[in-house]
Amino acid sequence: MSIWIALLRGINVGGRHRLPMAQLRDCAESLGWADVRTYIQSGNCVFTASVPDSTKSAAALAQALTEAVERVAGFAPTVLVRSIAEFEDAVARNPYPAGDEDPKSVHLFFLERATSDANLDALEALRQGREAFTLVDRVFYLFAPEGIGRSKLAEKVERHVPVPMTARNLRSARRILELAHAVRDGAV
Repeated sequence: MSIWIALLRGINVGGRHRLPMAQLRDCAESLGWADVRTYIQSGNCVFTASVPDSTKSAAALAQALTEAVERVAGFAPTVLVRSIAEFEDAVARNPYPAGDEDPKSVHLFFLERATSDANLDALEALRQGREAFTLVDRVFYLFAPEGIGRSKLAEKVERHVPVPMTARNLRSARRILELAHAVRDGAV
């Protein structure tokens, strides 16, 4: 059994695409997944499943969960799935140590796939103050010390990195990883 992390995009935001976490857990369990745990209402799900630990398997798991949610909730969210090792790597590779002091200032945008189509020059032109960003494989890191809500860069990242994505702040990413470790260690 491999441990996986599913990140759903755009659920329970502004009264749209409502999906209670109990319903998300039910959807995951209906697929035969075990040890299903969720973290906060933004759609973070840790589970175990018997599939090879590969990107192709992650895509199949994401598609299965998208379809299960659509059957139950009536909408098809974008779902990105990472193995625990991939998620650990994404958190460990955070290039912004200021996130240790303020983990809500660093955001990890998990990309569906790596891309060579990112317009980094356009993003650089949007950068303000101490903001910084780094694109590494399938993760776009954004340091937004003035807050993500004020960041033009955060607002337009999807326009200039044209692949499906969903973001989590470093604090949430670390909590999700702690939950995945607890599942791995049998502590939940």
